Amino acid sequence: MIGWLRGRLAAKTPPTVVLDVNGVGYECEAPMSTFFGLPETGTEITLRTHLVVREDAHILYAFATEDERRLFRGLLKVSGVGPKIALGILSGLSVADFLRVLEAEDAAALVRIPGVGRKTAERILIDMRDKTGDLSGTGSAFVPTSTTAVPSAHQEASVALVALGYRPQEVVRLLKAAGDDAQTTEELIRRALRAAAG
Repeated sequence: MIGWLRGRLAAKTPPTVVLDVNGVGYECEAPMSTFFGLPETGTEITLRTHLVVREDAHILYAFATEDERRLFRGLLKVSGVGPKIALGILSGLSVADFLRVLEAEDAAALVRIPGVGRKTAERILIDMRDKTGDLSGTGSAFVPTSTTAVPSAHQEASVALVALGYRPQEVVRLLKAAGDDAQTTEELIRRALRAAAG
């Protein structure tokens, strides 16, 4: 098992992050909660990781904080929740938000996340209820840095939202709701996810 990676942030195209570790590029999938806090490319960072081995692929998932990784691993133990749904939950809710959803037993908040149906949401609430002590909700380990907008910000945001499970028609609607004044891809995605949760 690969516990963490320390290296230079070579690329970040939501939801994929590439970390250059001594000349080897590790491609990882990261939730938006991690992605929003990433510094500029070229910066040296450490990411906690979780390796999922399937018959057809080995997929590395990366997280800014131990709490995020712990929540991801906890979600994977819930029947009917795979890595894609767990990543979607972490992209739609911070660890602190997830804890509030658990406390309020707010299944509706989970159902708004792509791929999570009513039964799965209820199962998550039941199975995760006793595991809240493991999650402190400390937030991101990175200090967000402002980046200049790039011409393809809408395109990158669109790709990220589709990768998270939103249908193309939904993506168009969410990006429209996000507005045209967002400065970065990250801000566009954050606003779109906020619109989806609302």
